[in-house]
Amino acid sequence: MDLPERIAAVRRFNRFYTRQIGVLNERLLGSELSLAQMRVLWELAHHAPLTASLLEDQLGLDAGYLSRLLRAFREHGWVRAERSERDGRSRELHLTMKGRKVFAPLDRRSEDEVRAWVAALSAARQQRLVAAMQSIEEAFKGAGETARPYVLREPRPGDFGWIVHRHGVLYAQEYGWDTTFEALVAEIVARAARARAPERERCWIAEREGERAGCVFLVKRSARIAQLRLLLVEPAARGLGIGSRLVAEAVEFARHARYQRVMLWTNSILHSARHIYERAGFKRVKEEKHRSFGHDLLGQNWELKL
Repeated sequence: MDLPERIAAVRRFNRFYTRQIGVLNERLLGSELSLAQMRVLWELAHHAPLTASLLEDQLGLDAGYLSRLLRAFREHGWVRAERSERDGRSRELHLTMKGRKVFAPLDRRSEDEVRAWVAALSAARQQRLVAAMQSIEEAFKGAGETARPYVLREPRPGDFGWIVHRHGVLYAQEYGWDTTFEALVAEIVARAARARAPERERCWIAEREGERAGCVFLVKRSARIAQLRLLLVEPAARGLGIGSRLVAEAVEFARHARYQRVMLWTNSILHSARHIYERAGFKRVKEEKHRSFGHDLLGQNWELKL
């Protein structure tokens, strides 16, 4: 196949795929929103805070068009801009609760549509589809948008044992915690693995270059309250945004599952994790001293209203 034939093949695939996922529709998912508007809302829902310049770079949108789009979002009350604490010259964009209420049902509808046409394939064809998509993504690395250096996936056999092992090892190395902590993690993992209801509870594994890089659980605390548990990122994978992404995915899942709040329990010495929770919108609601894992610690309860 020579170059003109390759170009024709790519264009043929583009025509097929845009028809398959409904991109040619003027409005997406029966809403009044365009594809560009949905993409901006998705980025803000999953990766906020973002600046307009970051959005422009990530989505490849014209600066003037993006500015008009964001102005309309602010007029609707969907987006708010706040001065950055890290750089006072920048304005960071956040979805408001009104914006999340607009975005959430459309995001669920999009997920349902994709689930319907993927579920119609056999398991073998699903695997071939995902592998082909990953190959396309890999082919364009370094040309335009760079693919994420990691993926999030469902747990597989062996993952739960890895979660217990790595919590035990890392917390002993970094904080000097004894084996009672590893025992607690084993109890949490066993309970979640045994009783997990897919529509209300979930575990995510972050994978980087074929190696496990992190994890988090979202479990049912009550009919209205979910609990975030066992957030972990491997030392070699820190600084890539994996922890923030894991928390964002868990929070978004909690919204889809109709929870009203997400709670978590942590300790004051876990500075990196606490910073991630703060950025995700969690608020500290309680502190209490305790003796656990061979140390005197200050436990903290955090909550996020959805």
